[in-house]
Amino acid sequence: MSGFRTEKDSMGQLQVPEDAVYGAQTQRAVDNFPISGITLPAAFIQALGLVKQACANANHRLGGLDENHRRAISSICDDIVGGRLMDQFPLDVFQTGSATSTNMNANEVIANLASKEAGDVVHPNDHVNMSQSSNDVIPTTIHVSAAITCHQQLIPAINHLISTIDNKAASLASVIKTGRTHLMDAMPVSLGQELSGWSAQLQTSLRQIENTLPEIHQLAIGATAVGTGINADKDFGGMVAEELSNATGLSFKVASNPFAALSAQDAAVALSGQLKTLATTLMKISNDLRWMNSGPLAGIGEIALPALQPGSSIMPGKVNPVIPEAMTMVCAQVMGNDLTITIAGQSGNFQLNVMLPVVAHNLLQSIEILSNTSRLLADKAIEGFTVNEENISEALSKNPILVTALNTVIGYELGAKIAKTAYAEGRAVIDVAMDMTDLSRAELEELLDPKKLIG
Repeated sequence: MSGFRTEKDSMGQLQVPEDAVYGAQTQRAVDNFPISGITLPAAFIQALGLVKQACANANHRLGGLDENHRRAISSICDDIVGGRLMDQFPLDVFQTGSATSTNMNANEVIANLASKEAGDVVHPNDHVNMSQSSNDVIPTTIHVSAAITCHQQLIPAINHLISTIDNKAASLASVIKTGRTHLMDAMPVSLGQELSGWSAQLQTSLRQIENTLPEIHQLAIGATAVGTGINADKDFGGMVAEELSNATGLSFKVASNPFAALSAQDAAVALSGQLKTLATTLMKISNDLRWMNSGPLAGIGEIALPALQPGSSIMPGKVNPVIPEAMTMVCAQVMGNDLTITIAGQSGNFQLNVMLPVVAHNLLQSIEILSNTSRLLADKAIEGFTVNEENISEALSKNPILVTALNTVIGYELGAKIAKTAYAEGRAVIDVAMDMTDLSRAELEELLDPKKLIG
């Protein structure tokens, strides 16, 4: 067949594209799983390169792999980690539940290219997969990729968002607005106070994510097929964890119980749960921004988000809150991903979880999209929004709920009458209170001073 070459594995021969670096087992998976067209994330494949490199180094240290083979394998792994061979990883996320196909994909790519570099045969199973099983390599790679993306992307992005909110809150500390409960007028708050609540929520979510990461840093490597470590030196897993720690600057170690490490994905489920909590916070912040920005004439109109693009194909001049809207969709996706990961986490049948690829895909997607949109929310929404102080002041002056501040002086019943009259007549509370109480204007101004009402 033109454009193809013949490869063979333990099941026989088949045709592989001439320009493909992978071999027969990868091609079988390409043929078997034409399902979604969604491949495993680049972050996962790059982490798999790191794991394979660490395994080669550990096997060399233990005397199982000669220096020529180690050097060649490590060199090809560098290319995988650098993202230069991504087109050689074509397999669908929806494949065998252990992701054996993806593990063999990596083994074949590395072996074929390393053989040329070494000038000798590098075997995908005997050399690249030495001391390993798909059953410990893939859970290890899920943890390594999640740890790296959390430390390099998510945590810096959330810290940036917190810092942006804190700076904005400080600049708006003196702007007092009508508070809202049940979407109805309530006692006043400052914009700075309102934003401080966002910051506190994010700080809590970030702390919870960071508290979950030590479990992610525990690796299944060394457990091999069922947790007993068959065909691996007893020191192999610890050496691989040490190699990965040196390569990434993170503190990886072998899981305390190898059987749990293979059969369960509890740490991934826990991290996903914290990502869902973060998404809940970001959904609240984004919806607050959308409400505050609503209008410009018929909505709340307290702020104006930066105008980024035309908002309508038919209504000229319309501008929409596109960044908060994008964020709310990201949050919905993360919440759905969490459900998928939770269901996948239940699929640890005896000695192996058999939904590993979908855990990897959903967990890394959640981390990536939360990281990216958090920076966008900071830089393209919160940092640059302007405040419509005229709208805020006018609404605050007519807010009938301000009468709450008079409760201890005039009582609840009279306060309710003043509030209803002020609302019905569209008058300021202070003017109605002048008519319905014996308090002087000076006393009322003192009692109803918004600056004193926000604490």
